[in-house]
Amino acid sequence: MSRTPTVLLEQSRPAGLGDTGPVTARAQERESPARLASPPAVAADLDRLRAAVSDALGDFLDRQRTVLAGMDATLVPVVDEVRALAAGGKRLRPAFAYWGWRGARASGPDAQDDAAVLRAVSALEFVHASALVHDDVMDGARTRRGRPATHIGFAARHAGDGLDGDGDLFGTGAAILIGDLALVWSDELLRCSGISVPALIRAREVWDVMRTEVTAGQYLDLLRAAGGLPGPDGALTVARYKSAGYTVQRPLLLGAAIAGAGHDVVDAYAAIGLPLGEAFQLRDDVLGVFGDPAVTGKSVDDDLREGKQTLLIALAEQEADAAGRRLLDDVLGDPAAGPGEFDAVRELLESTGARARVEERIAERTAVARAAIDAAPIADDARLALDALAVAATSRTA
Repeated sequence: MSRTPTVLLEQSRPAGLGDTGPVTARAQERESPARLASPPAVAADLDRLRAAVSDALGDFLDRQRTVLAGMDATLVPVVDEVRALAAGGKRLRPAFAYWGWRGARASGPDAQDDAAVLRAVSALEFVHASALVHDDVMDGARTRRGRPATHIGFAARHAGDGLDGDGDLFGTGAAILIGDLALVWSDELLRCSGISVPALIRAREVWDVMRTEVTAGQYLDLLRAAGGLPGPDGALTVARYKSAGYTVQRPLLLGAAIAGAGHDVVDAYAAIGLPLGEAFQLRDDVLGVFGDPAVTGKSVDDDLREGKQTLLIALAEQEADAAGRRLLDDVLGDPAAGPGEFDAVRELLESTGARARVEERIAERTAVARAAIDAAPIADDARLALDALAVAATSRTA
């Protein structure tokens, strides 16, 4: 019987916005007293982990390229697109899962091979690639990581190859299928990773919940864009299920499941993952509007042009005067809006205090997570690594 309890969706309700304000002395006291002796990337062994994940994905995709090319040569661009999507990114999800395993790894008959675990957690990158492709289709995004979004690229391929029919529709259809294929391949890579059968069975409990949450979160995002789930709490609900959960909480729990960890570790990882995943997503929202395009790989106008209903926007709507609310209504989601109008929205996000409040929440949620890391019943090297990852995830510039 599995030693890891089934992780249910009901565990994961997000904290309401009313649960936090400015970073208080009490919140600061909860922050981990640990001070990193080396940079976060070094403490978390990120260079090695990133190389191992890239190798695992590359080997898998090489095999799939042979399979698809054997079916028909015109399928090669499909696998090459998945490769391009999987080539970017910070590899934080596999890193959280790996250190979640290291924190509670067993010895004896239930011990797992390090290389096999690295292959297993690499499968998270295919889940992420799938979510990115589908998200870009739903948002009408033009770019992703400094290159055309998948649906845009395949629409251009349609035109370049002189194919019949509607190019935009072709691009959208191709992107949906490529996102689906990445999700299929995530299952295959996990299954063929080399972890033991008992570990794989335990991992599937978390894996299935995670994929349900991601898909449900995408729908909640659509619903909010259409006027459902209003206000700051609605924004947090979408953020929690669409991306925050599968960025930190579920990867940690996946690592715990592979290790066969007990309830104490699972509870500790839930206490870390919920606030830290939220802080990660809120940092993403801030970077989407105020980041450096040369670093993030996307225009800072894209989120505003797409009309993303983030916590930043919800808080600004609450505090803005009538003119400010008209500005948001007129500019958000308008593909014809220009740089001057987007700059005016950014000024509104600053002047209403929306950006400052989001930064306060990021700091408070990070402090709570770091305190939970400090108290977790896990190995010391994993504690230091997870604290480093918490810093990297919430203070990043891309």
